[in-house]
Amino acid sequence: MNDSSKSKRDDARKALNQLWKPGCDFLGTEFAILGGAMSWVSERNLVSAISNAGGFGVIACGAMSPERLEEEIIATKALTKRPYGVNLITMHPELDKLVDVCLAHNVSHIVLAGGVPTGATIRRVRDGGARAIGFAPALALGRRLIKLGIEALVIEGSEAGGHVGPVSLNVLAQEILPHISEVPVFVAGGLGRGDAVLSYLEMGAAGAQLGTLFAASSESIAHDNFKNAFRRANARDAAVSVQLDERFPVIPVRGLTNAASRSFMKHQADMLNKFQNGEIEREKAQLEIEHFWAGALRKAVIEGDVENGSVMAGQSVGMVKEIKPVSEIMSVLVDQAVEALEKRETLFS
Repeated sequence: MNDSSKSKRDDARKALNQLWKPGCDFLGTEFAILGGAMSWVSERNLVSAISNAGGFGVIACGAMSPERLEEEIIATKALTKRPYGVNLITMHPELDKLVDVCLAHNVSHIVLAGGVPTGATIRRVRDGGARAIGFAPALALGRRLIKLGIEALVIEGSEAGGHVGPVSLNVLAQEILPHISEVPVFVAGGLGRGDAVLSYLEMGAAGAQLGTLFAASSESIAHDNFKNAFRRANARDAAVSVQLDERFPVIPVRGLTNAASRSFMKHQADMLNKFQNGEIEREKAQLEIEHFWAGALRKAVIEGDVENGSVMAGQSVGMVKEIKPVSEIMSVLVDQAVEALEKRETLFS
């Protein structure tokens, strides 16, 4: 690399650092890239790897008990000295105890997901010395959360894996980013390249959250079958679960189409027929539908049964071509953003 090329690269890197400085300052990281909180995947090994690579790892608490979460936090602290966070589901019956565990172990950031957190919970987090992050699927909710004391927002598009809303990141970004400047806003959903992240930074985002790329990393404890399913998949293979009847609502989940997803459709139809024939009460049928996926994610992630388990993945799965270390994934993302800035400078110089 000659002096001129090096100078352009340095200028592009400085420009990127300036663009995501609000996110880096908020997270305390080198790069404003968060790891998405994925049940069974976002545990000590992946979380510490993301943080050690300059990003921000996030433990997925999910249905953990306070004792189990404490064990995971202690194990994570032993693997990294850099900042990381914990994602808590607001509907968890022991939410207050989970918050207290995080605070007792000096977790710097708590992500409140899976519903709208109460002002009391947000105050509990902040009064305990942690930063509070929330999810905003719409502008109005984002503003409401800020009034309640949320210090940063994540806007996640329907391209993401797992439980998703109905609106794409492309639309959410246009709806929300121009109108919220009081707190850092991180974008998520379908992101697999650094130049795509750059485009949202230039719209006003403070950083980005990625899950699918990291789920297929070397440090991820996911079964090889799970990672290889990602590697073979195309974007269109990551489909959202379908609801057959409005009387039996289904929370949409994006994952790779397999035998389990086809069986879920049949299961819904069976429950619907039984209800219509008077063989089962509505509440019982709803419960049977909701319980279909119980244990299905663990079956895929840990046991490697990618046909009968739930292979949750975002549409960025089509960009997973090989299993790489987290540090390499992070480096590639940053290089792609820097190269995009370099090309632009060359184009207009």
